[in-house]
Amino acid sequence: MRHQKSIEALQLFATGLANAAFVHFVQGLHFEAMGFTKLGTKYKEHYAEEMEWVAKFIARINDLGGEVKIEDQKGRNLIKDPVEYLKADLKQQEHGVNMLYNCMATLKDDPTTYDILKGYLADEEEDLYWSQEQLEMIEMIGRQNWLIKQM
Repeated sequence: MRHQKSIEALQLFATGLANAAFVHFVQGLHFEAMGFTKLGTKYKEHYAEEMEWVAKFIARINDLGGEVKIEDQKGRNLIKDPVEYLKADLKQQEHGVNMLYNCMATLKDDPTTYDILKGYLADEEEDLYWSQEQLEMIEMIGRQNWLIKQM
């Protein structure tokens, strides 16, 4: 199939992102339950935004005549501490951005898929920068002050 690389890449990102989005949703609910409503809202909105990307990936797989798979993912534990979650999420984002850069280099012969992933990359970089800024803010103002801002 002509677009097999594109279909495989889109499926990889759809599966991984659907799982990561659900993690953001669950973590957001947890943070709200702890009283950190701003942080909870941030991650629940992040979930909705990520699921829009999953929908775009699936639509493109369908456009290319591929077969969308519903794949299982390995489970994860809830990270109860907001700062520790932010650190863990940043590592995931850094890994994801690197994967996107590497993947996009192989998809230049499919400009539509390339453009979709380029848009997703810009969104992921924005999220990565937000996480980095939050960790820098924690260093500047202290953990407790940052947590108060998340209420």
